[in-house]
Amino acid sequence: MIEKDIELKDEERQQCEVWTRVMGYYRPTSYFNVGKQGEYAERVTFTEEKSCGCCEDHD
Repeated sequence: MIEKDIELKDEERQQCEVWTRVMGYYRPTSYFNVGKQGEYAERVTFTEEKSCGCCEDHD
């Protein structure tokens, strides 16, 4: 079976809607007001291993 690379033109693409949890429920980020958009942009992601400090010896 021969695989081909799929290439889409910009007009064929569909915009992805991003949802996030805010105040106990999920909302699309496109509905955020200016202040909430700023808060969302400043969020920092983390992993439990890096944040707890207990797993630093394990690689």
